[in-house]
Amino acid sequence: MRTFIQVTEIWTPTADRSMLQYHGGLYGSHHAFKAASQKLVFGYGEGLPGRAWETRQPILLKNLQEWYFLRGEAAAKAGLTCGLALPIFAGDYLLAVVVFFCGTDDDHVGAIELWHNDSARDSDMGLVDGYFGIADSLQWKAKATRFMRGFGLPGLVWQTGQPEIMQDLVNADRFLRKDDARRVGLNKGLGLPVFSQPDQNRVVAFLSARGTPIARRFEVWHPSPDGAGNLVFTQGVCDTDPEFAAAYQGVALPRGSSMLNRCAETGLPQVTDAMAFEASVAGVSAHAAGYTEALAMPVVEAGRLKAVVAFYF
Repeated sequence: MRTFIQVTEIWTPTADRSMLQYHGGLYGSHHAFKAASQKLVFGYGEGLPGRAWETRQPILLKNLQEWYFLRGEAAAKAGLTCGLALPIFAGDYLLAVVVFFCGTDDDHVGAIELWHNDSARDSDMGLVDGYFGIADSLQWKAKATRFMRGFGLPGLVWQTGQPEIMQDLVNADRFLRKDDARRVGLNKGLGLPVFSQPDQNRVVAFLSARGTPIARRFEVWHPSPDGAGNLVFTQGVCDTDPEFAAAYQGVALPRGSSMLNRCAETGLPQVTDAMAFEASVAGVSAHAAGYTEALAMPVVEAGRLKAVVAFYF
């Protein structure tokens, strides 16, 4: 099964915070694109990662042949057509930029949406941009849709300030575009809050289809309420094993036991191509499902870790 996201990269500031350097990535079979990426650095405002750093907001680039994208030729050879750069800030300080790349073909269904509310001007949230693969009809509906706080996936994330997963979109009470989801085959969604500018409420929504899922599994973990530094599982959805979450009930990931903990402890996104070989409960579950590649992303507000979100590819 192919995933909608085909490449994931992490870029972090250099020691003097003047540039962004390569920190890791997952590339699948796109070896030439990996080679072209590993040797790069980006200045402030340069390239897709640098622009996300400069603007302090997610950037969706739907044409990787734009002049400011520095790897256009390599992307074209790899069949990559769209990039999303997601900056992670702790107050004024950039921790990292995570970049997702997608490809397209006649069967590539899914969506990445950017939603925004300016609390000084608006009482609802509107679409900034979106990438919909071959499901172009979704874009017109999304542009005409506004979400109040608590309504729809973007409004729910806005209300809770937390990552939120919606399963079975065509029957989910809070998902307001059921007919569109049913028509194109979307079946689940993940919404992420982006805390990068005061009074600017931003949500990135990933809408996943059965044939080309955004990722094969999503998990949301939260710091344990006892302050011990452990992680507690709160939400998840998996294509291979719908009942996988039962193995996590009542189980905490102790400090230092997993890639997910390293993400929480350092505040930096983490990637691995050996998740199935971890001795942690998360690794055992990944092994059972046949997942080896994973990304862990921190959700940080005002310097405080709120959650860790895991993508399994």
